Amino acid sequence: MTEVLKPGGTSTAVLVRRGLIALTVIGILAAAFELATERHWNGLEQLIPWLALAVLAVATALALIPGGRGVTAARVLALLVLGTSIYGVVDHILVNYNSGALDQRYADTWDTLPLLERWWYATTKTVGPAPTLAPGVLGQTALLLLLATLGRARQPHGPDASHRL
Repeated sequence: MTEVLKPGGTSTAVLVRRGLIALTVIGILAAAFELATERHWNGLEQLIPWLALAVLAVATALALIPGGRGVTAARVLALLVLGTSIYGVVDHILVNYNSGALDQRYADTWDTLPLLERWWYATTKTVGPAPTLAPGVLGQTALLLLLATLGRARQPHGPDASHRL
C-alpha cells in the first residue's frame, strides 16, 4: 500500500486504518448494547455472541500492538468471530423457519407456501422471534477489523514505526 503523507506526517493508510479500528470498536459497543437490551444471556447458546464480542475486543487490542506484532493473532480471532457470526445468522434463520407454522398469520398456510417464500420470511424475520441482522453485524464488525489489518505486517522498530497504527 502506498503511504501518502498528510500534513503532520500521518499517511492516508494510517488514517483509514484508524477509522476502521474506530468503527470496529463502535460495532463492538453497539452489539453489546443490543445484546444487553434484549437480555440475551438466557442459556449457554445465548452467551456465544458475548464471548464473540470479548474475543473481538481482544483481537482489536492485539491489532493495536506497535510494530504489528499482534496482527496475525488478531486476524485469526477475527476470522473465528466471523465464523461465529455465520453460525448465528444461520441459526436465527432456522429458528424463524421452524416457528413459521406457529405464526397466526401463516399457521393454516405455512406448509403450502413456496419453499423460497418460507425461507425469505424466516430470513427477514417476517416469521419467528430471532433477528438475523444482529449476528450479521457481529460479522461485519469482524470484517472491519480484518480490513484494518490489510497491508499490515510486523514492522521493524525504527523511526518509521511511529507512523504506523
